[in-house]
Amino acid sequence: MQAKVKTGFVLGMIFLFTNTFGQSVDTITTEASKKARVKQNTYLNPFIRLVGTSLNYGSSNSELADYKKQIVGARAGVTFQAGLTPSFSLASELYVIMKGGKLKADNPITGNETTDRLYAVELPILARFHVGKFHVNAGPSVGYNIYGTRKMNDVRRDLSFGNSRQDFKRFEAGIQAGGGYTFKTKHQMATVDLRYNHGLTNISNAREIYNRNVMVSLHIYRPWKSSPFSSARKK
Repeated sequence: MQAKVKTGFVLGMIFLFTNTFGQSVDTITTEASKKARVKQNTYLNPFIRLVGTSLNYGSSNSELADYKKQIVGARAGVTFQAGLTPSFSLASELYVIMKGGKLKADNPITGNETTDRLYAVELPILARFHVGKFHVNAGPSVGYNIYGTRKMNDVRRDLSFGNSRQDFKRFEAGIQAGGGYTFKTKHQMATVDLRYNHGLTNISNAREIYNRNVMVSLHIYRPWKSSPFSSARKK
């Protein structure tokens, strides 16, 4: 009788342990599955940033390569990220940017130190791929040049936009590509993003001129608690 009781007790303990372990594994698997389904953050955030910008004069003006100089510009606007899946999001920005470039003295075009500045509105739309805390992004960008100036021999004048030979063009297009890293602060999220903008369209009627700039940015934001792009439902 005692042997039967002991055998029953041991079998009962084995059953209890197996059942408990099975439930624990199911719980861990469910939690891991939930985490795997968590989409990337969705946020809308204002920003002000510095940008290094220059002008490219194309292959037809290769003699200018030694005279080009970068200038520091600025951007101000809003950035938006829509988290769609755990590894993919769409990002877009709408901002006003000061860009342009400088030619050193004795250059073949003006002969004097010349600084061109363009003030534009730009809208990039980027596909963003996430691997852990890192991301890469790329996409098209369109812009509209609102105003511009040229400074030469300490004399500043406005640039003209239109169809004449000496005019600049208002509309331009380019492609942006880069990557970054996201980390958590005490109460917010932060993303560091490095991006290169490659102007594809000639912005001058007189000669080849393309906008090129490198943008380094730091976003500090609070992700939306609920995203309109998420199909997940809270239990």
